[in-house]
Amino acid sequence: MDQNVSAWAAIASRKSCARASRKNFAGAFTLAGASLLAMPALAGGDHGHGPAGPDDHAPIGVMGDHTHQRGEWMFSYRYMVMDMAGNGRGTDSVSRQTIATTVPNRFFGRPMQPPTLRVVPTRMTMQMHMAGVMYAPTDRVTLMGMFNYVDKEMDHITFAGGSGDTVLGRFTTRTRGLGDTRLAALIDLGGTGNRRLHATLGVSLPTGDIDQEDQVLAPNGMRPELRLPYPMQLGSGTYDLIAGLTYAERHGRLGWGSQWQSTFRIGENDQDYRLGDEHHLTAWGSWRLAESVSASLRGTWRQRGNIDGIDPRIVAPVQTADPDNQGYRRFDLGAGVNWLLPGRRHRLALEATVPVFQDLRGPQLETDWQLSVGYQLTL
Repeated sequence: MDQNVSAWAAIASRKSCARASRKNFAGAFTLAGASLLAMPALAGGDHGHGPAGPDDHAPIGVMGDHTHQRGEWMFSYRYMVMDMAGNGRGTDSVSRQTIATTVPNRFFGRPMQPPTLRVVPTRMTMQMHMAGVMYAPTDRVTLMGMFNYVDKEMDHITFAGGSGDTVLGRFTTRTRGLGDTRLAALIDLGGTGNRRLHATLGVSLPTGDIDQEDQVLAPNGMRPELRLPYPMQLGSGTYDLIAGLTYAERHGRLGWGSQWQSTFRIGENDQDYRLGDEHHLTAWGSWRLAESVSASLRGTWRQRGNIDGIDPRIVAPVQTADPDNQGYRRFDLGAGVNWLLPGRRHRLALEATVPVFQDLRGPQLETDWQLSVGYQLTL
């Protein structure tokens, strides 16, 4: 075992000399390997999950958290809404006046581009409708598809001219449509009714638009229709690799679990950029309040890199147009409830999360809260 661990450490060390995206890839899989070694040994053989309970599934905000037995289907619907307000840079909040008068505009020198960011986002709301389907062709493999419809709205304030803090006006941009589609296989790595471990391997398909436009208010008072900045687009524009590892255990009324999941961007899209890789590490605990109701607490570490490349048509004196203002690190806390309805095939769930730490490569809008509700039907 020591030789194996040493070999993995050597491989990770060599990969650390590669370019940034390969560093993230190696680091994520090193974390997954460490998680595997730290988990209790799982006995093979018995694949049964025991009688259905409200805590058989993770909180509704966790995707791909469970597998199914051969021949089972599950259909799901989730609604998620996220609210962002105010701006931050690093771990500190920053005022809109400070951004407008002191933060350099990377496009300064081009026609109609002032020296500082004269357009500042003040609030963003994102709503997502997610339809999911799962099917298990065997006891060891569950196939999953997730289809998204996204609705984004961002409020802005525009400061007049090229300097000072005189407010010219306000405007709102909005985009809506299909997001990217996720297809994955959940591979059971062995377990008993109380302990489950599975890997996730999948791909994200670029079904969301990356050329959305809307009318804006420029610092000179004009209202042109422009291609909107990156956070307002609906997809990545690239075929992305999804990888993850999920562990869950339950004893009596108490349950717990953890999941690592990452999205690795593969190549550039047709607008000459690539979104940053994303890594999520979450852990939860649940308590069965009654035969059909359980409550949960969850902590989640989220990390996303900056954009590599730039869309030549996204040029504006606003922070969201800068590819170097997109990365972040964040830790969220969430509380949720799962209800198993009579018949034990229908499940309702709710989870609310708030960030307790944010480190923004900004300026960027700060996340305030997120709410997820869902319905699941097993056949």
